[in-house]
Amino acid sequence: MNLSFFDQFSSPCLLGIPLILLSMLFPALLLPSPGSRWITNRLATLQSWCIDLITKQLMTPLNKSGHKWALILTSLMILLLSINLLGLLPYTFTPTTQLSMSMALAFPLWLATLLTGLRNQPSASLGHLLPEGTPTPLIPALVLIETISLLIRPLALGVRLTANLTAGHLLIQLISTASAALLSIMPTISILTTIILLLLTILEVAVA
Repeated sequence: MNLSFFDQFSSPCLLGIPLILLSMLFPALLLPSPGSRWITNRLATLQSWCIDLITKQLMTPLNKSGHKWALILTSLMILLLSINLLGLLPYTFTPTTQLSMSMALAFPLWLATLLTGLRNQPSASLGHLLPEGTPTPLIPALVLIETISLLIRPLALGVRLTANLTAGHLLIQLISTASAALLSIMPTISILTTIILLLLTILEVAVA
């Protein structure tokens, strides 16, 4: 029984072939293909509005030279949002619960951010390694600590996000199983458990 709770985190397979690539491509299939008109239906209008809103929120704090990253950042945001929300549906698979996917997305973007900062603003980037007003004897230790913190950041954040998604999905399955099992024995407790499940589902939607 305990093993079945963790089966949802294993990549689905067909004839021994992992289907994680198909799981990641499926959200893109939900997007409408471009037609002869700019806006074909109400769904395309809503999606265009959402993409435009996300792009504005991401790019507003940046200067004009940083707007060239709009396409890759907005595409990544839409992909992660679609995968995480679709993963909340029953009998589905969430690729972002795999640490390999989180690290595969986190490490290249972190490295690109680091190298871009060192190339365009080397003084400001290196200045983050040493807080202002640090006593001279503490400078070597602080530089070492900040360097380790910078290098370990994608791993720490990737593990934390994966753990949050995994724990949320596991809690939803545990509470839903308990609610179904208590329905015939203690209906009142089952109703209270279902209310907790609904609240947890709302929280998971926010996490996704």
